[in-house]
Amino acid sequence: MHLSPLLLALLQQPAAPSLPPSPVVKVEITPAGGEIQIGQTLQLSARALDAGGQPVANARIYWFVGSDNGEVDSTGLVTAGYAGPLRVGAVAAVLGTQGQQINFAVYRILPEPPARVEVTPAPSKVVVGTRLTLVGTAYSAHDDARHDPVSFTSNTPRVASVTNDGVLRALAPGRATVSATAGPVTRALAIQVVANTVARVTIEPAATSVRTGDVVRLTVTAKDAAGRPIPGVTAAWSLEAGSGAADLDPDGTFVGELPGTYTVTAAFGTRTADAVVTVEPRRVTRGIEVRAHLPIKFSTAEVWVHPSGACAYLSTIADRVYAIDIADPTHPKIVDSMLTNARIVNDVMTTEDGKYGVFSREGASDRKNGIVVFDAADPCHPKPIAEYTETVSGGVHSSYVYQGRAYITDDATGSLRVIDIRDPYHPREVARWQTEQTEAGRYLHDVMVVDGLAYLAYWNDGLVILDVGNGMKGGSPESPQLVARAKYDLNATYARVEQLWGAGFVRGTHTAWRHGRYVFVGDEVYAARPYKGLLDGNNLTFGRMHVIDVSDLLHPREVAWYEPTDGGVHNVWVVGDTLYLGNYQGGARVLDISGELKGDLLREGREMSWMLTADSTGKRPHTPFAWGAVVRDGNILVPDINSGLWILRLEPKAEQTP
Repeated sequence: MHLSPLLLALLQQPAAPSLPPSPVVKVEITPAGGEIQIGQTLQLSARALDAGGQPVANARIYWFVGSDNGEVDSTGLVTAGYAGPLRVGAVAAVLGTQGQQINFAVYRILPEPPARVEVTPAPSKVVVGTRLTLVGTAYSAHDDARHDPVSFTSNTPRVASVTNDGVLRALAPGRATVSATAGPVTRALAIQVVANTVARVTIEPAATSVRTGDVVRLTVTAKDAAGRPIPGVTAAWSLEAGSGAADLDPDGTFVGELPGTYTVTAAFGTRTADAVVTVEPRRVTRGIEVRAHLPIKFSTAEVWVHPSGACAYLSTIADRVYAIDIADPTHPKIVDSMLTNARIVNDVMTTEDGKYGVFSREGASDRKNGIVVFDAADPCHPKPIAEYTETVSGGVHSSYVYQGRAYITDDATGSLRVIDIRDPYHPREVARWQTEQTEAGRYLHDVMVVDGLAYLAYWNDGLVILDVGNGMKGGSPESPQLVARAKYDLNATYARVEQLWGAGFVRGTHTAWRHGRYVFVGDEVYAARPYKGLLDGNNLTFGRMHVIDVSDLLHPREVAWYEPTDGGVHNVWVVGDTLYLGNYQGGARVLDISGELKGDLLREGREMSWMLTADSTGKRPHTPFAWGAVVRDGNILVPDINSGLWILRLEPKAEQTP
């Protein structure tokens, strides 16, 4: 939660028995709720009331937001940034008295009007007798999914009729235009209906046996009486009910999420064919060994292993970065540290050759945050040599070092800054890039750069991909260029969190990791209520990992997801066909990501192993809160906010029986 230092001080100030109690017993906010359009403003007012319901004349009001999709200034002026519930709080306090009162109001930020409608499936040619259910979804100009009703009509219903809610029936040969309309926008589908000359339908493979999570691409062929294929016609695919749990796309792509026997049918009018898919359990479970645990009395954050493998750097939610000797991973030991002016040191990472490194800073007492560059030539004894604060004094949450540049996040503006560190003693900014929708609620959380492409976890804006040297869009480190974005409906995904914790929960795209054809995108979700327990690290988080297929970089699309039942997805690391992640209160998790990915990875049984990173030692005993994972030489380094550094190792894969 991003609360102002002033508000944090108010909420966390120690009791002062010598002061009289505050006369304020209630805070009243006007208006107490309502709706705001993205980009609009709303002026709020607040009154501090005493026990008799009378205004307290000398009370001061402090405003803050409890969700990251809008802003409120010191006068109570709200600016709506992104769609969803905006929770605004007002604190009333009287100087010279003990205590304060807080109240919240929730405003629903509405997305911009519909700008386009997408329809699935979108057939262009069908045979007489075909029946398809079309699904329409409206999107705003900034790719927010809207929940407007989409109505369907046909301009030639004798050829192809369609119900208002999208049930299409091909009735006679000819051409028709089927329109999907949401508000002021319409998507038109030109559909050709041809005579049904289908005599035989076949599906390949007709029978197959797979494991849960294995993707089967079924192909269907329609032939006429002479045995000639009929090209271009769309089949209606269906799955027999009651056979388990599976996902079937309109193009015949199947994945079984639970074991069972599934019958898949493809139909061209009255002509059909079946395929039978037998799905067995995935059986990928492996044990996990605790090789070492190094308790830390500070809250720990990120870990990074020096390229030499000799030392690891462990950042803290405090003023230091530890250097830890891991030459013997069963006996890690702190050998040095780098102290800095900060309340949070989040990311730490070295250059590819290990000569230099960068760590980020937030909460400096002199308000000069930014990044620190350090000399890592002696891996276990790093030395700070320079800092960059000029344009990022508001704080840097995350950074990524790639080919002589540090790609860093700017807390104050929600922008990406590119810092040239090729002369590490004189870092300088060479580029800035940001999303265009609004600054209110804009927040860039994390960055990864692979093959000249930057993958940005952009909170309300989803995944953003930039060309920073790949060349596909003419980009460079000095001139980042937009490649694509993948924005998903955060509000719909976490509606259950809102039901549990009230409107205004904090949620957003938190991390992004490119591996092969996929980007693994994790969300961070936690309750917005600012009371003791949640502010000091209460282990109550949620979050889904979205699997985004970027095999077509210009058109990224979500194909799978993983959502633990006992925690949130924080930072991830991928090696080969295995994904490692910090699950916050769920500890460390390991997932099998072999093969093509589709559907619900948890239900498919792709969890391989887990470990609750907690014991009686550390800053907060018996309370796991795993931040992430870094893998080196088979060793899994897991920093836990509450208990320090863990070093784990997976058991070898079991031998396959013939």
